[in-house]
Amino acid sequence: MELLHELIPTTTVIAALVNPSDPARAEITSRTLQAAAHTLGLKLHVLHASTDGDFEAVFTGLTSLKADGLVIGGEPFFNSRSGQLGALTFRHAVPAIYQLREFAAAGGLVSYGANLSDAYRLTGIYTGRVLKGAKPADLAVQQSTKVELIINMKTAKALGISVPLPLSGRADEVIE
Repeated sequence: MELLHELIPTTTVIAALVNPSDPARAEITSRTLQAAAHTLGLKLHVLHASTDGDFEAVFTGLTSLKADGLVIGGEPFFNSRSGQLGALTFRHAVPAIYQLREFAAAGGLVSYGANLSDAYRLTGIYTGRVLKGAKPADLAVQQSTKVELIINMKTAKALGISVPLPLSGRADEVIE
């Protein structure tokens, strides 16, 4: 959310897309995003989508909310549709951020999240240890610590957003 606010400094209203099909996860995600919005002095509207059919209504409704941007909550349902979500944000001219690179590659403005190649590499190492006889209970929990920032400059230009050089300089990838 902070990255989106950095790109659109006049932002006052943000929408967040959350999947309500797992109520506990949706509640935690909503609370976390509300806290972040409060810290940044933003008003947050939480929108729900749990089927592909919900997406069009959500994106159409963003206009009436006068939201300056969209944060898409990280979760499996959205992960499997990150390309579709990126294309929708581009088509509806919504500055949006999500955690997977595929989102930015499909037209989303920014992605910021775990580097999946690094996560898969760690999974392979862990699996290799188990296959060589190590007991999973004896192995330390591993989590990928490498994150990546991807900025789609084509989308930024289409949205009339000027990406500050310090931000684009921090990006792991800039899509032209």
